[in-house]
Amino acid sequence: VLNFTTEGAEFVFGNLAKSPGSVGSIGMFFAFQVLPTIIFFASLMSILYYLGIMQRIVQAMAWVMAKTMGTSGAESLSCTANIFVGQTEAPLMIKPYVKGMTKSEILTIMVGGMATIAGGVMAAYIQILGQSYSQALNIPLDEARHLFATHLLGASVMAAPAALVISKILFPETTEPETKGNVKVNIEKNASNAVEAAAVGAGDGLTLALNVGAMLIAFIALIALVNYILQGVGDVIGINETLKAAYGQPLNFQLLIGLVLQFLAAGIGVPWHDSLHFGSLIGTKIVLNEFVAYLDMGRLIEAKALVNEKAVFMATYALCGFANFSSIAIQIGGIGPLAPNRKSDIAGLGIKAVIGGSLATLTTATLAGILF
Repeated sequence: VLNFTTEGAEFVFGNLAKSPGSVGSIGMFFAFQVLPTIIFFASLMSILYYLGIMQRIVQAMAWVMAKTMGTSGAESLSCTANIFVGQTEAPLMIKPYVKGMTKSEILTIMVGGMATIAGGVMAAYIQILGQSYSQALNIPLDEARHLFATHLLGASVMAAPAALVISKILFPETTEPETKGNVKVNIEKNASNAVEAAAVGAGDGLTLALNVGAMLIAFIALIALVNYILQGVGDVIGINETLKAAYGQPLNFQLLIGLVLQFLAAGIGVPWHDSLHFGSLIGTKIVLNEFVAYLDMGRLIEAKALVNEKAVFMATYALCGFANFSSIAIQIGGIGPLAPNRKSDIAGLGIKAVIGGSLATLTTATLAGILF
């Protein structure tokens, strides 16, 4: 499917859109090779929702989860929808029920949103990791993309039930939910025909792609600023040479956060020699976001600093979620308007949702490591 994105991007951008290794490629250009995938997938998902295909898939999967796990219909629907769409789009499927949901259900839909990623950005991550892995191991690009597509989709599917389990551990249900045993999709069409749905989806995808581009410019520049300051501090207090000898790098943001979380990484089964980089990626994801973390992961793979297959694929699962501090504001702004009377509950559960989403993705990473 990513090849179809390339067809459209090449028509607009020419050889700039061709991935490294392709005939006529002139190098890696993030804006022309990765961001267009977000636009195409947003348009494709919009068509599938207009046709009712995605609603049927979501309802079937939600029914299975509700019956096997004993969760309410509304929270099961929202968590299942999060496999395919973002953390603010999925709750639209249960819009009529949000105002009457229990606090446990509210936390569940928040954790579900933070434990998964949207289809549009998933395509971008497949592109980023596929290109890096292809170059590092000298394997065909399509083979590398297929490999990461399988793992990223698997991570999102596994994260949905994991989010239900973790959220109920963090906030057990003590009352009877309004939608107990009832799984019904609320369908709202935003287009009059499939062509309009494709256009609306493309417009939404463009907005998302521009936001992603702006966010990356700002965050990566800020990290560079922080690293410049930390390296200067390291020079002043004379620890940079010691750190370079021990870890191969001077004092910086990634090293600090990696040192804090490397024992957690080792505890879930990451090989010790990769635990520092793994911990750094997890910390970057929580403090900043998963897009920056996946970009860092791609650079580590290309530099062959993260080459152990088990560590690479565990990191793919562990980073596959929106659990970061900025997502609290996104969910307050996205879910709050569906039920203004619950906005204070959503805000109050924000930190717990980040913890729950992080635990859910670490759980799927642990399982992936066991099965590797």
